[in-house]
Amino acid sequence: MRKYLAVMLITGIVSCTNTEKKVAGNSDTTSIADKTGGEIVELKDAKVQAIYNGYIALKDALVSTKFEEAQKTAALLKTDLAKYKGCESTALIADKIATSKDIATQRKEFTSLSNDVIALFKHADITKGAIFVQHCPMANNGDGGDWLSNEQKIQNPYYGDEMMECGRVVETINSTK
Repeated sequence: MRKYLAVMLITGIVSCTNTEKKVAGNSDTTSIADKTGGEIVELKDAKVQAIYNGYIALKDALVSTKFEEAQKTAALLKTDLAKYKGCESTALIADKIATSKDIATQRKEFTSLSNDVIALFKHADITKGAIFVQHCPMANNGDGGDWLSNEQKIQNPYYGDEMMECGRVVETINSTK
């Protein structure tokens, strides 16, 4: 248990959290409607928006148990993460998902990736919508796992069809407006 807590602490410290001062008047907002019918989330920073869109696409591929699609979306997400200062180590996790040999490995690595991007989005400037932090207590052999969603409905990326609705919303990250 102590090792798990130490890993979580280290992950939190070195996670993808770029807390640079936001420039007043920056109107660089990108909006992409979600194809799954979830709420539209808009972020002020275009690079953060690209990371969010890529993360949601990866999560949706894992929910649908689409191994090849998860590889492709993780590769794109890796590129977006690598371009954002402070997210270089998170890009390496996305690369592990992109180069993995099976869906089980992808889902295992998704836990670390999610922890990092959750920290990023808690500090992001959301201009529209809400991001839901969801948790499945059974993921990772009972250690649990978190993920982000653009809707409150639970669609579990750790189990897909096996336990689609296992989980709950533990936090809502709202827009700053």
